[in-house]
Amino acid sequence: MAVTTSAPRVAFFLATSGHSGVDRLMRNLIPAVARRGYAVDQLKVRRHGPELGEAPGVRVVDLGAAHVWSALPPLVRYLRRERPLVMLSDKDKVNRAAVFARALAGADTRLVLRSGTTISVDLANRGPFERWTQRNSMRFCYRGAHAVVVPSDAAGRDLAAYAGLPPALIRTVPSPIVPASLFERRSPPPEHPWFAAGQPPVILGVGELSGRKDFATLIRAFAHLRRERACRLVILGRGGQREALQALAAELGVADDVDFPGFRDDVFNFMTHAAGFALTSKWEGMPVVLIEALASGTPVVSTDGAGGARELLRDGEIGALLPVGDDVAIAAALRRILDEPKDVARNVAAARRYEIESATDAYLAAMGLPASAPL
Repeated sequence: MAVTTSAPRVAFFLATSGHSGVDRLMRNLIPAVARRGYAVDQLKVRRHGPELGEAPGVRVVDLGAAHVWSALPPLVRYLRRERPLVMLSDKDKVNRAAVFARALAGADTRLVLRSGTTISVDLANRGPFERWTQRNSMRFCYRGAHAVVVPSDAAGRDLAAYAGLPPALIRTVPSPIVPASLFERRSPPPEHPWFAAGQPPVILGVGELSGRKDFATLIRAFAHLRRERACRLVILGRGGQREALQALAAELGVADDVDFPGFRDDVFNFMTHAAGFALTSKWEGMPVVLIEALASGTPVVSTDGAGGARELLRDGEIGALLPVGDDVAIAAALRRILDEPKDVARNVAAARRYEIESATDAYLAAMGLPASAPL
């Protein structure tokens, strides 16, 4: 559907790493909203994502700033000039900037704030001042929003309790993760020698190479498994812990069977042809990579500290839920995956509600917008 100048305007104010789960979500959601006939603006903070590539109907507005707070004055000017009907932002610092900008602009733009993680656990790892600042900013700033969107009921309950927000303000909305084509046809193998015919089975991990994702536990679990049978581990993603993780693999004697190919756009190819997928995060809101793995039909194991993982895996019915940091239990669960046949249909069914167009309907409803822009 073509975007016209009279179409209701929707703005997305984001400052992501460029390779996170939020980036993948927004690369799906923003173009999908434009396809519904809305005039869509992506408000760009330099050196931050998401990078959309070719996205018909989306106007990229460079705010001329490299940081969220230095983007505040141009954001105020944008809101005064364009008066978008709705603006969606993500992550607390960006959400606070959005709230302040609307107040300074005197705009009647409807704000939808997104919080994608289990906030009490996330902030438990911060300093006292930062915890106090974020908790109170949420408590007082978020109340002026039209809605606060979270990816799981668990994240919503946590946010309401931690920040003292009314539960009615918080909306659980499925993330637009899975293209419909993935449900219709099988992805080809990735261009990686370990996925060639006749190679040992591959366990896959995906995410930022950071402490929160705890890939060290996954490598330790893999080392247990590798002592018993031929298998390999591939971890997709970028991050500051790459060298430390490589050193750990070498220390455990499995470096030749662990590969770090970096960030890959063909993640579904890897997931579809992996023997199993492991999520070892210390906390999450709703793990995007777990949804992607299930949509690919791949059996999964997950730590139980990963927020919405328990909801997604139906209390362990779809995949094993394991204690955070327990490499022995994770190794045992991966061993069972390798010994059992894939239940592709069951896994795919668990991911259906995260299909892009279906989830876009839910996001538009949370924004107070119809599924298609009025003509």
